[in-house]
Amino acid sequence: MSTRRRLLLAGAGMLSLSALALQPAPPIEIEVWKSPACGCCRDWVAHMEANGFRVKVHDVGNTAARARLGLPEKVGSCHTARVGRYAVEGHVPAQDVLRLLRERPQGLGLAVPRMPVGSPGMDGPAYGSRRDPFDVLLIAADGSSSVFSSYFK
Repeated sequence: MSTRRRLLLAGAGMLSLSALALQPAPPIEIEVWKSPACGCCRDWVAHMEANGFRVKVHDVGNTAARARLGLPEKVGSCHTARVGRYAVEGHVPAQDVLRLLRERPQGLGLAVPRMPVGSPGMDGPAYGSRRDPFDVLLIAADGSSSVFSSYFK
């Protein structure tokens, strides 16, 4: 094979690799258990979808899912999710879920206990411009927690 032909083929291969690098990443799948009547849960699902997640919703409540995933009651909220090997409890911002998946820390997952105003899903027009400070917690296997990130402090 001629040198010119080898260079052309190599260049074509590099273009193919460049085209592959420009392809968008497939959406990350997340599974959510929530009440069928909960509006803030629907808003959190919309937040996750807007941030590139593919969401599978189970409108059956979340108490059993929270227990099955090993999350303590004290960090409970109105919806529970599973993404990869991690649990996600409550109104956790999508950027923190992405960071969790990127960094892969030891633990059960993330939680935003209760339903703080200003967190994703609790930030619609009904709440005005109110933003209560809240922490996203990393939940350890023994149920203890540490602050993963903080908002509005």
